Amino acid sequence: MDFEIFKSNICHEVKSIGDIEYLIKIMKSNEIQDYFEKNELLECFYLLGMIDYLCKENNLPFNSKYNYIRQYKLEKQVFPRGVLVLASIYNNDEPCKEALKECIPEFLRYNIVEAEVRNVF
Repeated sequence: MDFEIFKSNICHEVKSIGDIEYLIKIMKSNEIQDYFEKNELLECFYLLGMIDYLCKENNLPFNSKYNYIRQYKLEKQVFPRGVLVLASIYNNDEPCKEALKECIPEFLRYNIVEAEVRNVF
């Protein structure tokens, strides 16, 4: 699946069922571990970033179950496709610099530049 679609699906699901229900769903599943074991690290780290973000936003402790994964991150930063398109159009890295200023730390920890998880339609 295209990563942009994957991200969109996750954000829509969070919006649809709510933060707490989503956290419960992910904690009961093995999705994060499954992605990690299949070496699908982009998806693994996005989900982990999302649950860490939702825990912070709801004043909940991080689940230590995933600490063995938290020590890793992607080798290179991954930017949203729209940011990369703008950088290409303008032929400079200003859109990337701006995206880094606005990104959510829980995602950036894994080298995923993400700022819009709540603004989905």
